[in-house]
Amino acid sequence: MIDAALRAKTLIEALPYIKEFSGKRVLIKYGGGAMESPEFQEMFATDIVLMHFVGINPIIVHGGGPQISKMMTQLGRESKFIDGLRYTAKEDMEIVKMVLAGKVNKEIVSLINKHGDLAMGLSGDDGRLITAKKKEHKDSDGKSVDLGYVGDVVNVNAKVIDDVIDAGYIPVVATVGVDEDGHSYNINADTAASQLAMALGVEKLVFLTDVDGILADASDPASLIGQITATECRNLEDDGVIGKGMIPKVDACIDAMEGGVLAAHILNGKQDHVLLLEIFTDEGVGTMITSGN
Repeated sequence: MIDAALRAKTLIEALPYIKEFSGKRVLIKYGGGAMESPEFQEMFATDIVLMHFVGINPIIVHGGGPQISKMMTQLGRESKFIDGLRYTAKEDMEIVKMVLAGKVNKEIVSLINKHGDLAMGLSGDDGRLITAKKKEHKDSDGKSVDLGYVGDVVNVNAKVIDDVIDAGYIPVVATVGVDEDGHSYNINADTAASQLAMALGVEKLVFLTDVDGILADASDPASLIGQITATECRNLEDDGVIGKGMIPKVDACIDAMEGGVLAAHILNGKQDHVLLLEIFTDEGVGTMITSGN
């Protein structure tokens, strides 16, 4: 009876959130440990399906850095990084597309489609969903550095995603873009997620990572910051509180706030049913970033 009462209480707690987000869009950048463990892959898919069936429109954006590195090694290619960014040679771009669009994307779609004909896989070059340009990067001395076929987002063709959602499917997007001349580019998944969130008018942007969220003290897991504004995030970056590994995700969240997204979340993808806990419970989990307006 106690278990039954707890289950009923949980459902009642979720009801106002189901009503609030019904018909709204939530973009989830899927990455980190959640992509590596079969157990958490299944949980992620289940959470996405439940969101879909209660009326939320989830949009999934994914990268696949470890998978790309593994495939390059198998094919006798060396992974090269500059200032933490993957250098992508012309001949490696085909490997990137093969892994992201042909392997990782299809695996995510298949996981979701175990529950029905629900998900549709897309690459950024499908319907020119993501128009890109060559990324301009400078090192710490201000000198230009060539990253090869690495791109920045120039434009998002929102109609592609609109049509997929209107047809009743969950979009799953691999972060490859294409320029005006038809050249493909490898795009950082955090950046792509932020740009897509702004263009698609999502209610929430969620990053699934390997950490619980933003910590006030990197050495103390108990110092998790539950809610913070974009301005406060900038201050923590300036003070060196937010580490280098977290900065790209925090910056992507801040960009989304400035582009009209109401809230962004950084969650640990290795926590059981973390998406449901964040969206459908009073306390939530992880760190929520707001514009502060």
